[in-house]
Amino acid sequence: MIVVKIGGSIVDELHPTTIADIKKTSEISKLVVVHGGGKEVTITANKLGKTQGFVVSPGGVRSRYTDKETAEIYTMVMAGKLNKVIVRVLLRHGVKAAGISGIDGGVLKADRKKKLVIINDKGRKMVIDGGYTGKINSVDPSLITLLLEKQYLPVISPVALSEEYDFLNVDGDRAAAYVAGALKANKVIFMTNVNGLILNDKLITHITVEQAKAALPRIGFGMEKKVLAAIEALQMGVNEAVIASGQTQKPLSKAIAHDNCTVITQK
Repeated sequence: MIVVKIGGSIVDELHPTTIADIKKTSEISKLVVVHGGGKEVTITANKLGKTQGFVVSPGGVRSRYTDKETAEIYTMVMAGKLNKVIVRVLLRHGVKAAGISGIDGGVLKADRKKKLVIINDKGRKMVIDGGYTGKINSVDPSLITLLLEKQYLPVISPVALSEEYDFLNVDGDRAAAYVAGALKANKVIFMTNVNGLILNDKLITHITVEQAKAALPRIGFGMEKKVLAAIEALQMGVNEAVIASGQTQKPLSKAIAHDNCTVITQK
């Protein structure tokens, strides 16, 4: 069982051989795809006249501020447009794909962040309403398992339900980690635009969970999220996490073979 996280723009961000590679891999192993799509959310929101706000945490992490209207746009783009575009591309290439969101079947449940501590324009800490961003607290894999049993390739968008049944924006990398943990997957693969974790201008080909935790303060924001998600997946029982480039030929096969990527394991 393999869970793979891809970006939302599979045409622009992934190598042209990726879809054929996904098809080949799905014929050998059970495969689940989780996708992102933050860029498309921003583009669509701007078209609708909804300016997107971003906040910075005390740790320097920049993220989208999701108010109720933005949460609705996020859900529309992720669970609607992007999810179905990816499914369409897979179906066109002969992959029996089925698109769902974290809402369907109650797959992803999350705690709504009631308050956020941010750094304002003057460099000072302030507390604001948490909006509609969530931290996943549970995964019900029943629907995913049912699709896999019927030979479908599930394609999941990272939209979660709060305890009050609101739509929540959840991080795609961490959604993939939690899905992998719930499915007891052998591995989770995070496709990105670089070969893996780079420290001191050198690609780290293998790192343990403890080493990854120690390295977190030295890792840039985008990669930090992927390493954090990898650590969480391993703590939930996934055997290994791989961070690999989606812009090389047959990227999924290369990641599985540990070719020019970062592999994170318990030991």
